[in-house]
Amino acid sequence: MTITVKFLLVDDLEENLLALEALLAREGLELHKAHSGEEALELMLGNEYALALLDVQMPGMDGFELAEIMRANERSRHIPIIFLTAGSGEAARKFRGYEAGAVDFIQKPIEADILRSKSSVFFDMFVQRHQIISQRDELATLTQALQAADQQKNRFLAVLAHELRNPLAVLAAGLNILERPREGLDRGTVHQSIRQSLRHMTRLVDDLLDINRIERGKISLRWETLLLSDLIPPALESISPAIEAGNHQLLVELPDDPVTLDVDPARFIQIVGNIVGNAARYTPNGGEIALVITKSDDRVTLTVSDNGVGIPAERQSMIFGMFEQSDNGFGIVGDGLGIGLALVKQLVELHGGEICLAKSAPGEGSTFEVWLPLAQQD
Repeated sequence: MTITVKFLLVDDLEENLLALEALLAREGLELHKAHSGEEALELMLGNEYALALLDVQMPGMDGFELAEIMRANERSRHIPIIFLTAGSGEAARKFRGYEAGAVDFIQKPIEADILRSKSSVFFDMFVQRHQIISQRDELATLTQALQAADQQKNRFLAVLAHELRNPLAVLAAGLNILERPREGLDRGTVHQSIRQSLRHMTRLVDDLLDINRIERGKISLRWETLLLSDLIPPALESISPAIEAGNHQLLVELPDDPVTLDVDPARFIQIVGNIVGNAARYTPNGGEIALVITKSDDRVTLTVSDNGVGIPAERQSMIFGMFEQSDNGFGIVGDGLGIGLALVKQLVELHGGEICLAKSAPGEGSTFEVWLPLAQQD
């Protein structure tokens, strides 16, 4: 970080100011000149000074009077003052200067080495103080980030425990029923519940592994050039249980012209499945979900909209963050670990595309847009 240090030079004679300017000039230092006490006070209103060099004998407001006004003002009271004087060094005169707030006196004619040496002390102190302030602010920011990460970790562990407890309870109950068969037992229903719980746990683990691979740069896409019309059916099939369970109406619109993409088919299915599945999760029973795909010159755009619970404005900037879930006050809170959209965002970006929340409002649903580049033509 580059710090600019400012000194204030106050003298009624221009030649004295020019001489001070020549003696003090150095990299990183701005020298502001004032020809009177009034002009100096005006400069102090808009600048922070590391040092003020004041001529004692000035017409009108002299250096001592200026120093006294500076000490009475909150903004300027902490500026170090060195008096420049051609007068005698009698004790009474110096006492008044120190009483007015001086840290030192320099007699005229000025010895260049003494002036540079003394002013360098305040230059360095100013730089060090601002470095300390900057480091303090950085530490405060880091502390807040660590606290937020710790809270996020705690939320994640709580969600993970909840999400694992439910399917584990189903598995335990199912095994208990199968181990103690009774008349009229519908084994098929028990097996189906166990399979659903296993699928849910597998999805949780797979999502966690995918996020970990992506963040470590260990995930690699298996690129294939495929028609969009061949990719959409298996993608929708993966979320058909959620659509059916919610009794949702799913509208799908595809472009009339063939669309060819360079994608990892498994990851593309995961992208579409996560977004449409998310819409189903946050849409009350009997809702409407639409997947509309359009083609432009160099991209394909997938728009997924629903008439579900929507997302409050204050949470919209966080939805692609890790472990974020939406609780909109409509009694619907998503299952899963809250990493679905974070995972989708990273997978979309690995494909050279983008995802955004186009619009959303509580009680009115949400619309997400994903665009992906079209396959490169040979």
